Amino acid sequence: MAQDISVADAHRLVGEGAMLLDVREDDEWAEVRAPDATHLPMSRLGAQVDDLPRDRMIACICHVGGRSAAVADALAGAGFSIVNVAGGMDAWESAGLPVIRP
Repeated sequence: MAQDISVADAHRLVGEGAMLLDVREDDEWAEVRAPDATHLPMSRLGAQVDDLPRDRMIACICHVGGRSAAVADALAGAGFSIVNVAGGMDAWESAGLPVIRP
């Protein structure tokens, strides 16, 4: 089971070289996202799991933390170093962390 971390800890990890993996769907990604995030929707994860790094930490994020928790747990079971960002993009934006609104 993957550990839940705060958005502040996730932001720090990304600054230290972790991948921020956004598993929201395309329409959610189009509305708002973190500047350093990599987008891979949960619905396409199975087909693209081999594209994810096994040599660095991954912080998984979604809208509020539910989908990312499921993805993080599955990837942790597959041997990835991964944590779940509790509160998701809602908490990220509420904390005043940087976002892009295309």
